Amino acid sequence: MRPDPAPADPFDLRKARVHEAEGRGRRAFALLQAARHPGPLVWILPGHVPELPMLRGLPQGVGARLHLLRPASEVDLLWCMEESLRAAPVGLVIAEPEKPLSLTAGRRLQLAAEKGRTTGLVLIRQDAGSPATETRWHCEAMAGPVADSTLHDWTLTKNKKGTLGHWVVNWDGTSAAFTLVPKVGERRQLAEPAR
Repeated sequence: MRPDPAPADPFDLRKARVHEAEGRGRRAFALLQAARHPGPLVWILPGHVPELPMLRGLPQGVGARLHLLRPASEVDLLWCMEESLRAAPVGLVIAEPEKPLSLTAGRRLQLAAEKGRTTGLVLIRQDAGSPATETRWHCEAMAGPVADSTLHDWTLTKNKKGTLGHWVVNWDGTSAAFTLVPKVGERRQLAEPAR
């Protein structure tokens, strides 16, 4: 079986599937996906986690569509995610479980995403992924060339339907627009002026 050709947009998550992001930059990756997916957004965090997305710090248009759920337990978190994935009008479901997902839990989430035609993104701790996930991303922040700039180092480490890849992304965090930073030695130089 041949892998699918690489999509024109490497960050286009396959619809009706559940994906994972790990690493210190996983929330930035989730915010980019939230800005790119139309419709209602559901973000599920454990009830005791003190860090919440700040509405004024979200990309444009995301705060008005965001529904934040704070279940009391890990079982409730998985139930919330499964039910949110089944809800057809939801564009994206983001969840932050504290424990690794079992194969059974991962498969249940995949079936729920297929039924609701909804995309899921699970923000996991390092090496806590489920074998049932469609793709897994490793996301880290990098220092940018200027003080106001943040570069993102995103690596696709698992892909059931295609190839793997690595990208350095310059994203300002305010919209769905981003630029890919070319590798060293592949930067385009200005043409020498004619003499």
